[in-house]
Amino acid sequence: EAELEESGGDSVQAGGSLRLSCAASESAFNFNLMAWFRQPPGKDREGVAALTRSGGLSYYADPVKGRFTITRDAAKNTIYLQMNSLQPEDTAMYFCAAGNVPGIAWRQAVKFNYWGQGTQVTVSS
Repeated sequence: EAELEESGGDSVQAGGSLRLSCAASESAFNFNLMAWFRQPPGKDREGVAALTRSGGLSYYADPVKGRFTITRDAAKNTIYLQMNSLQPEDTAMYFCAAGNVPGIAWRQAVKFNYWGQGTQVTVSS
């Protein structure tokens, strides 16, 4: 059974940084795509960033390009989301997801089979 566990969420001031971690089971880490999604209060879940198993291709939502970076550490079966220049609009529950998803579909949450429980990020102005 694939398992994912996020950590690293916190409350920060605007302009601050956080690094989220997603520890994955071996089976989850071997899916071809792992991604970060977020769900702001009262809104739908949205794709933030995704990374292929090889680490060779990454995808980012426009609002986070240049501020967020997704990386993976194969030795630790972990993916990370480095978030810089955080803004209040980045406030959300952040989720890690894994699945055999084509890169073109990375934003489609329904395509991902496995999810973590989420970690809360709150950015105050």
